[in-house]
Amino acid sequence: MSKGQTQHVAVLAGDGIGPEVTAEAIKVLRAAKERWRLPLAFDFLPWSADHYLETGETLPEGALERLRDEYAAIFVGAYGDPRVPDNRHAADILLGLRFGLDLYINFRPIKLFDARLCPLRDRGLGDIDMVIFRENTEGAYVGSGGHLKKGTADEVAIQEEIHTRKGVERIIRAAFQWARDHDRRRVTMSDKSNVMRFAHDLWQRCFREVAEEYPDLEAAHMYVDNLTMQMVLDPGQLDVIVTNNMFGDIVTDLGAALQGGLGLAASANLHPGQTSLFESVHGSWPQMAGQGIANPMASVLSAALLLDNLGYGEAAKAIEATVVAALQADQTTPDLGGNLSTERVGDLLAAGLGNIDVGNIDVGDIEVERQPAGTAAPSKVAITQRGGGV
Repeated sequence: MSKGQTQHVAVLAGDGIGPEVTAEAIKVLRAAKERWRLPLAFDFLPWSADHYLETGETLPEGALERLRDEYAAIFVGAYGDPRVPDNRHAADILLGLRFGLDLYINFRPIKLFDARLCPLRDRGLGDIDMVIFRENTEGAYVGSGGHLKKGTADEVAIQEEIHTRKGVERIIRAAFQWARDHDRRRVTMSDKSNVMRFAHDLWQRCFREVAEEYPDLEAAHMYVDNLTMQMVLDPGQLDVIVTNNMFGDIVTDLGAALQGGLGLAASANLHPGQTSLFESVHGSWPQMAGQGIANPMASVLSAALLLDNLGYGEAAKAIEATVVAALQADQTTPDLGGNLSTERVGDLLAAGLGNIDVGNIDVGDIEVERQPAGTAAPSKVAITQRGGGV
């Protein structure tokens, strides 16, 4: 892309609370666009349960080619609607985009922004700061298998895991390279090779071979049951984790719980150098849609990942810093103990970008002015950086 050329972002707001949290994330992105003069344009695409029920269409013909060729990134809200019992539209759209665009990296940062939100006792901000690389296009999610004699007493159900050398090697290499590029010290691969001896033996061999290319990094292995235990007992030892599709699905939700819940869980579905997809990982919560209580922070943090992926690291860092400040000032939705609406939180975060100097900011080194109980929320988040700067 030439300098100054507009980068288009496809926005799929989705179902339930998806449009509500997406609106606030786009509000923050537009504030970032204005402050840093980013060459971004947001194109809202209608693909959702409403669209499916009206037209019978999930992804239109040519959607993958259009997204790949015309868009710098894809931003997604949430999918799932009880009016579509099998959620076919959600599967076609989300899995269709992941597989169709070969978004083989599911990137999940797990970072504690406020120690009060962690369910583990005596854990500080530096104790939980890990990144999980989940393989995103293979494993148990390829849909290989079937039923024999379904519905009878003799029924047999088979679900197969599919792992390829190419798929396993590239996700492992991506984890090591990210760790090196971001000054992380250790990459931990997690599998169940003591039981899944054939499929996960491939992971073992690939991990050892790729690790030899990164002698500056420590390579570690944990069986997934041990990994989940260590995430609770000693999360500080974990830095970068790489694992398969199913195990990654499970351990990333455990990680979200450690940082304060799915309302803070951002994610990116990546293929380096190609159009990638960014989404908060909470559900669509359709029964609460329209009530204004959904937490938009996960969506906003996913927007920060989008900016970082497009090369706007300063803006991404500023967005994360405003989220930290809002959390520590108790300016949150009810799920995190606050009393603000979805829209109000979005307003505060967007306004916060105008207050923060990100020149030398460390997100883990922020103090905020807390609001006394019962007082009205300020129009902007008050941010003070320890060591100078306002």
